[in-house]
Amino acid sequence: MTDAAELRRRTQELLAEHPPQETDRLDFLKARFDAGLAWVHYPEGLGGLGAPRSLQAVVDAELAAAGAPDNDPRRIGIGLGMAAPTILGFGTEEQKRRFLRPLWVGEEVWCQLFSEPGAGSDLAALGTRAVRSDGDEAGSGGEWVVNGQKVWTSSAHLARWAILIARTDPDVPKHRGITYFICDMTDPGVDVRPLRQITGEAEFNEVFLTDVRIPDAHRLGEVGDGWRVAQTTLMNERVSIGGMRIPREGGMIGPVSKTWRERPELRTHDTHQRLLKLWVESEVARLSGERLRQQLAQGQPGHEGSGMKLGFARLNQEISGLEVELLGEEGLLYEDWTMRRPELVDFTGRDAGYRYLRSKGNSIEGGTSEVLLNIVAERVLGLPSEPRTDKDVAWKDLAR
Repeated sequence: MTDAAELRRRTQELLAEHPPQETDRLDFLKARFDAGLAWVHYPEGLGGLGAPRSLQAVVDAELAAAGAPDNDPRRIGIGLGMAAPTILGFGTEEQKRRFLRPLWVGEEVWCQLFSEPGAGSDLAALGTRAVRSDGDEAGSGGEWVVNGQKVWTSSAHLARWAILIARTDPDVPKHRGITYFICDMTDPGVDVRPLRQITGEAEFNEVFLTDVRIPDAHRLGEVGDGWRVAQTTLMNERVSIGGMRIPREGGMIGPVSKTWRERPELRTHDTHQRLLKLWVESEVARLSGERLRQQLAQGQPGHEGSGMKLGFARLNQEISGLEVELLGEEGLLYEDWTMRRPELVDFTGRDAGYRYLRSKGNSIEGGTSEVLLNIVAERVLGLPSEPRTDKDVAWKDLAR
């Protein structure tokens, strides 16, 4: 079994064979993947060594000390946090070997085609249709023809690939007639249009799919089993948002703490007490995220990620509100309203006005807070479920 000492040895060998200061960044990342040091808990040949997930920190520390380059989760976070674990869990060997390496090194950006104008919080009500081109719903091979509209698609304007769920059987209840696909965003019929948000930029998009042809070889999981496959994606998404690794006083609490220290003239007793409370809560959330990541070493994430994502949204909104209040009129200023198509997802960058506005989306993206409260209530606390009258009704018979 691979232990910490073995990982240090392998990391030192990688650094000796590919000195970071002398090696192209992309070449170094490819060599790291091939050495099994990308995500050590993945299988050999797929960027890992089958080691405990907790030992990733050993590799990361050695590489950081050597000044080695790393990939950028702000740019490829959907691929790393959502597509990769789903492909690993449900993909064929051919799919794993085709997609995981370029995904991890950042050669190919991914996006998520899940939400629709009529299926956001109730995602299982989605109406995008996928029909076999040969008319054989039960057969194998061939292609699927996809038509529909997706919305709130972060990074679709950059993405090479998308994880997509579509309805393949309208005659069964909504959770049972869904299939999961990998969609080529460069294919004919994929139309990406920007959605300008409250910050002025268009970080996400709406995507129209018109007769998009997807080979059956790009299906993940069984036909009609897409909802179960999607649960892996969604649970990993909430962990990647709510349980992201940050240093002490990182994230949203960092800028307001810095302002407090450097500008004593802004301080009041009330803001002091509120900042102390939020600082403590941020540290508790950071340590809880670390514990959650350690638990992932035992398998797929559970519903704890929903609680972490809930806390992330609430904390960000409270902290950014305090920062604007602390700065007074200065906090209301916003540096740039120019329409932009950013390449990075950045919750804490730019100025206080940006952070305040951007944080409003935290309680919507990655699962609305209202839906996550239901998940925590029912699946963590064991409270009675809400009545669901449409659970056994065929999708085609639902009111829309």
